[in-house]
Amino acid sequence: MLKAIRWKSYEPYLLIAPAVLIILAFFAYPLLSGLKLAFMHYVLFEPGNIHFSGFENFKSLLEDKNLPQILGNSVLWVVLTVGLQFVLGFILALALNKQFKGKNIYQSIVFLPWAVSAFLIGMIFKWLFNEQNGLINYLLVKFGILEKGIPFLAIPHVSIFPVIAAMVWYGVPFFGIMILAALQNVPKDIYESADIDGAGRMTKLFRVTIPYIKPTIIITLLLRVIWVFNSADLIYIMTNGGPANTSHNLPSYIFNKIFYTTDYGQASALGIMMLAILILYTLIFLKTTKYDDAGDF
Repeated sequence: MLKAIRWKSYEPYLLIAPAVLIILAFFAYPLLSGLKLAFMHYVLFEPGNIHFSGFENFKSLLEDKNLPQILGNSVLWVVLTVGLQFVLGFILALALNKQFKGKNIYQSIVFLPWAVSAFLIGMIFKWLFNEQNGLINYLLVKFGILEKGIPFLAIPHVSIFPVIAAMVWYGVPFFGIMILAALQNVPKDIYESADIDGAGRMTKLFRVTIPYIKPTIIITLLLRVIWVFNSADLIYIMTNGGPANTSHNLPSYIFNKIFYTTDYGQASALGIMMLAILILYTLIFLKTTKYDDAGDF
C-alpha cells in the first residue's frame, strides 16, 4: 500500500518527463552549445585553430562597422512590420466580427496568406517589385507616375521596404484570427449596458472592446514581435541582405556570417546578443503594458 502511494506521488513527474526531455533536446542543448561557441574561436575552415577566446567574438562584433546598420534595420523591420500588421489585422477582425452575406467565403480568402509558405510569398513579392516585368513598376509606368521602372530591390536603404510589405501581407491574418477570436468572446450584455449609457461607437471601442481584449492584444504583440525579430526567410529570398547589407536584420546577418565566413563563434555571439535583446524586450513590454492587470474593468 505504501509503495502504491509513493508511486502515485511520482506519477505527475513521469507524465511530463517526455515533454521535458524534448525541450531539453531541442532547446536547452542548442542554447548551451551556442553559448559555448560564442566564447570560442570556431571557424569551420580552420579545424586546427579552434580554441577558447573569451570575449573576443563580442569585441569583434562591437567593432563591426555593419552592426549599427543591422541593428537599425532590425528595429525598423520589427516596428513597421508588427505595427502595420496589428493595425490592419485589428481592422480586419472588427470587419469580420459583423454578420454579412458571404462572410465565411470572405473569411477563408483573407486568412489565406497565413497558409502560404514564406518561400512562395518571397518569390511572389520579388516578382511584383521586379524592375523589368514586375506588376508594380508596370502599373506605375502605365498610369504615367514613372517614366521607367525602378529597381526597388537594388536600391540601398530602400530594398528593405518591399520585404516589409511582403511580411505585413503575410502576418495580417495572424492578428486578424487572434483578435477576432477575442472579440467573439466579449459578452453582449456589456455592449447593451454601454448603449443604455449612451456610449457611441468610438467610446465602446476604446472603453469596452479594447480593455476587454487587452490580454489577447498584449500576448499577440509579444509573440509576433519575437517571431518577426527572428524572421529572416523573406529577406534572404527577396534581397539576400543587399545591396551592401542595407536590408539585413540580425537573423539574416547571422546566416550571412555562417555561410560566407563560416565563423560559428561570431554567429553564436550574435545569437546570444539577440537572445539578450528579446529577454529585455519581454520584461520591459510586460512591465509597461501591465499584463497582470489586463482585462480588469
